[in-house]
This record gives sequence, structure tokens and C-alpha cells, in this order.
Amino acid sequence: MAFSVSIVLEVSKRERMRMRIKHRKSSGFHCNAGSRCSVSVVLWSLVGCILTIYFISQINQNDEENRVKSSNHHFTQELEEIEEEEFHLPAPRSKRNPRALRRKGPRKQHTVIDEFLDESSELRLYFFPDQKSATGPTREMNDSKHFYPGKLWLDTDGKPIQAHGGGILFDERTETYYWYGENKDGPTYHAHPRGAARVDIIGVSCYSSKDLWAWKNEGVVLPAEQANATHDLHHSNVLERPKVIYNDNTGNFVMWMHIDDANYTKASVGVAVSNSPVGPFKYLYSKRPHNCDSRDMTIFKDDDGKAYLIYSSEENSELHVSPLTDDYLDVADQMRKILIGQHREAPALFKHKGTYYMITSGCTGWSPNRAMAHAAEEVMGLWETIGNPCVGGNKIFQMTTFFAQSTFIVPLSGLPGVFIFMADRWNPADLRDSRYVWLPLTVGGVVDEPLEYNFGFPVWSKVSIFWHRRWRLPNWWRTA
Repeated sequence: MAFSVSIVLEVSKRERMRMRIKHRKSSGFHCNAGSRCSVSVVLWSLVGCILTIYFISQINQNDEENRVKSSNHHFTQELEEIEEEEFHLPAPRSKRNPRALRRKGPRKQHTVIDEFLDESSELRLYFFPDQKSATGPTREMNDSKHFYPGKLWLDTDGKPIQAHGGGILFDERTETYYWYGENKDGPTYHAHPRGAARVDIIGVSCYSSKDLWAWKNEGVVLPAEQANATHDLHHSNVLERPKVIYNDNTGNFVMWMHIDDANYTKASVGVAVSNSPVGPFKYLYSKRPHNCDSRDMTIFKDDDGKAYLIYSSEENSELHVSPLTDDYLDVADQMRKILIGQHREAPALFKHKGTYYMITSGCTGWSPNRAMAHAAEEVMGLWETIGNPCVGGNKIFQMTTFFAQSTFIVPLSGLPGVFIFMADRWNPADLRDSRYVWLPLTVGGVVDEPLEYNFGFPVWSKVSIFWHRRWRLPNWWRTA
């Protein structure tokens, strides 16, 4: 009897165990320990949360990218609106008497360029507005941060910016822009009767900015030499078009510039170096690169860190291109001649989507002329002229580069295809009062002029510089 009871109890236990296992299986649980089940639930919950956060972030990122793209498109559309400009030549100042008319013939018709160069012209204020219209951070009504091409531009101290023929360096470590240029805050004179208007060397000025509009004066970072008359930087000589790039390997800021004598016969490049963007720069030497005369010049640093010197040579009849050495302190042995016989100067290079572009001016002294755009697949490759980039204003504006001359192109991160075209509106009557013409430059569309080497089938995008009496960068770009 006892044996029978024990058998029944054992069967009951087994039946209860079988029922428990069956219940767990039917409930979807296949683990034997409650702790294991809890860990699985937590892990799967975490995975779900991570995936949810990821998908939400992707949606937000796409929304932000779409918003930026929409803003870019709207901003570019605004920049590419055609803005017209009108002005009228003043009436002739006096009539010739009949006797003078018979002796000398009819008076040559006065052109707009003649009026532009004539300091007594009634049209002068149009091209060189007076102090009342000056723009800059110290002016109460100028807090909108608009660029006004041709107006007097003041620094954060309320003084006119002195950085002519200059260029921009962006320091990624401090996220600061540095503008280097010729300080021409001295009297304009002629070294000899037929010589060009000039100012004694004062030095290279440097200005710093976070937004490309409000500029702080950092002082003269490469001053003139006052005592040693044999020095390249003696105040009686010529220093023009300084440009600075940073060498990632040496940690040095390297400045290249055009060095000349008062008669423009030295025709050399000069090199200076500093371990700080605000100097002081130590002047090293001057030379004729590749034993060729060098006048208007610029330097260009590519994405891979390779740097190049581009300079007008052979009496400005052509441009030469050469790589710099790894330390940026000299030119390499290679050199390529480009734009041969085209008589171009004031080169300004930039890169967009793997293509190299360059803006140059003609060689007409202080008299403004038509800019031309050029393109190449490689800096040391074949450069092709793709036409006049100037758009808007009026015909004379387009034929005179808006009465200015190219000096540098500033890339704008976050605004693909949009750049700032930097140019100088020279005032040969008073060079210290030369003005800055900064305008938006865009790349896109089809070249609309015949090309040299492509048999009429354009392969380059069109470069366009748009005239605006005033314009600005978007607020979101400044805080990006």
C-alpha cells in the first residue's frame, strides 16, 4: 500500500512538472531561469531604443540637410538676380573756339573710364563715395552686415581698412579669417614724370575677422625698412599683392609678394615667414623665379597641401605656374607657361568640384579693363579661357570688372558653388583711398562663349560674378 502511494505521488509530481513546461512553452518563454529572461528583455529593449534614436536622428539630419539645401538654393537665387546700374556722363566742360577747332581738330570724346580716372570729374563720387556713406561695425546704421562695393570700409576702430591687393587666410584652429594687404596710407606721387602713381612702402597690414565683415586691425606684420637703402623692403621700393598660406608640416605661415624697385625693373618675388598669423613676419629673400621676370602674382594651396606660385612674366605677355617646395619657401624646378600671348595679370585661383578656375585682368595700368575666367583640370595643366565672368550692372561695368581689378577668391564653407570675389578699385589720384569691391561669385551653368580647345563643345561650368550695390551672407552661415 505504501509502495502504491509513493508511485502515485511520483506520477503526480511528474505530471505537475510536465504541465509547467507546457505552460512556459505556450507562453513563449524558453529559458529556465527568470534572470536570463530579464536580461534578454533588457537587451532587446536597449536595441529597440538605439534603433529608434538612430532613425529619429537620421530623420532630423535629413530635415536639416534639406533645410540647408533649401536655404542655399534661395540664397543663391538672390545672389544671381541681375541688378542694373545707371549713370550719365557729365556735360562737356567747355566749348572749343573755332580757331582751336580748325588747328587741332574735334576734341576726343570723353569716356566713362576717363571720368573715372579724372579726380576733378563730377562722376567721381559715384565711384568713390565720401566718408558720410562709409560702412563698417562702428557705424550705427550698418549693423546689418551688408557689403557695399566701392564704399569706404572701416575696421572695428572706425578707421579705413588698409589691405590693398590682398588675400585671405582661414586659420582652422582658431576659426578666424586673416586679411593681408598693402598698407598705402601715405602720399601718392610719381617717381619720375612717366612713372606710375605710387606710395612708399609702409608694409603689409593684417586684419582678423570671424564673419568676413567686421575686421580688427592686427597691425603692420611686415614693415618697411627705413635705414638700409639696399634692402628689398626699403620704403623707396615696391611691395605688392602679399598672400599668406599655412604649412601643415612646418607650422609656419608663409608670405609671398611682388618685390620691385621704383622703376619696376627688379620684377621679383619675395618670401617671408612667421609662426603666427599676426606676425611679425621675418623677411627671407627675393628672387626671379626660374630666372624669369615676375610681377603680379598669387599663391594657391590645394586640398592635398601642395602649393603653387602663379605669376605674370615675359613683360606680362603670359603667366607662369610652378609648384612650391614642401616647406613653401621656394619654387620647385618645374614650370609651365600658360595663357601665352594673352597679356593677363592679377591672377586669382580657386577650386570647385575638382576643377581649377582662375580670374585675371588685362594689362592697362590703373585703368580698369575686362576680367576673364579660365579653367583647367590640373593646376599645371592646360588652361582654357572661358569668357568674361561679370554679370549685371551695365555694359561698361562688365567691360571694366565693375571698375576694379581681381586680387583673390574666398571659398565659403557650407555654401557649395558660392565664393567671394575680392577686387580693388584703384584710385591713382590718391592710392590710400582705393576701395574694395567684394561680390558674390558662383559656379554653374554652361559656358556661353566659344572655347579654344574643345571644338565648340564646352566642358567647363560657367563662372559668374554678380554686381550688387549691396549684399550680405546669410545669418545661418555666420553661426554654422
